[in-house]
Amino acid sequence: MIFDTDGINEIFDISPLIHKGIAVFPGDTPFERQVLMSQENGSHLDLSSIKTTLHLGAHADALNHYGPNQPGIDQKDLRVYLGGVQVVEVRTAFGQRISLFDFDINEINQSRVLFKTNSFHPDQWQDDFVSLSPEVIYALADRGVILVGIDTPSIDPSTSKALEAHKAILDRGVSVLEGIVLDEVSPGNYQLIALPLKIKDADASPVRAILFR
Repeated sequence: MIFDTDGINEIFDISPLIHKGIAVFPGDTPFERQVLMSQENGSHLDLSSIKTTLHLGAHADALNHYGPNQPGIDQKDLRVYLGGVQVVEVRTAFGQRISLFDFDINEINQSRVLFKTNSFHPDQWQDDFVSLSPEVIYALADRGVILVGIDTPSIDPSTSKALEAHKAILDRGVSVLEGIVLDEVSPGNYQLIALPLKIKDADASPVRAILFR
């Protein structure tokens, strides 16, 4: 099947710009691009390498990130990251988890849900970003949701060691996207493409996430 773009009126790029100043979890590996060859300096082509955490910008977590003896990102079913998605805006206070009181679970009508919290800037690290409660994940899974995304670095608070939301994800087989940017996206239904790289046994992968109608 050939993907036809003629009917697409607008594409929303929900991936932050990756550069040396993009925020990463404190202690994690920051993004670095090293130029090995440059046409500007007389080489016959440009050539560079990168060093970075895999949990960079918009990224997909693998099950082995938070579950022992679980598969890596290369074994994820790509259909999870392709298809209908609903963007839900919440007004959750900074530093808090999204609860079932912050949105109407009965209005969820897609199998993928992205939460717009407006609580994090990708270039400025802050600890008090909004995260997800396990109860929300369980309730979404009960409605057939297979992927949950959020516009913050993690579905758990930055200080969490128990990783309650991640454990709920693991328990119910839901996939997760973190670090997306929804500033210019209105609540509603879209189509999502957010494919992870096929990195063997990796605990995550950056994605180029887009929405369209």
